[in-house]
Amino acid sequence: MSVLKLYEYPDEVLRQKCDKITAVDDELRHFLDDMLETMYVDKGCGLAAPQVGCTKRMIVVDPNPSDEDLSARRPMYLINPEIIWHSEETVFFNEGCLSLPDQRADVERFEKVRVRYIDYNGIEREILADDLLAIILQHEIDHLDGILYIDHLSRLKRTRLLHKLEKYREDCKRNK
Repeated sequence: MSVLKLYEYPDEVLRQKCDKITAVDDELRHFLDDMLETMYVDKGCGLAAPQVGCTKRMIVVDPNPSDEDLSARRPMYLINPEIIWHSEETVFFNEGCLSLPDQRADVERFEKVRVRYIDYNGIEREILADDLLAIILQHEIDHLDGILYIDHLSRLKRTRLLHKLEKYREDCKRNK
């Protein structure tokens, strides 16, 4: 496995709607493994293909990406994921994103979702998710449609967050 380049806001690839995948083969599985490795190295709990420059509908997720106990990891590979049902109830969660480093904001999401997807072996599956997994799935599936979590914020909150991101990047450049 290898670590892929992570694309950050405002790169255009993050705003593209992704294409459906028509076949699951060894090349695709290898890419999914590289995505997972990239997610773990960057200490994320989810990663969508556009974040590594690929406009195909696939995500990797692990709601427990433990560094200490590798056996606690529960990676999931979801190809062509789609939300086919969601609860009426919503929750707020303080989200971050590897493509907007060191930034977080409260985002309202559905409390529960049912997602249909194709797994690593090409088998169609469904999962009913709640809690953190439901939030991660909604966040990553949004990426596949060119939607970032900041798009769920008010204009004022989004502007403030992007200003903080700019300051963060300037500080990083100064400290190199």
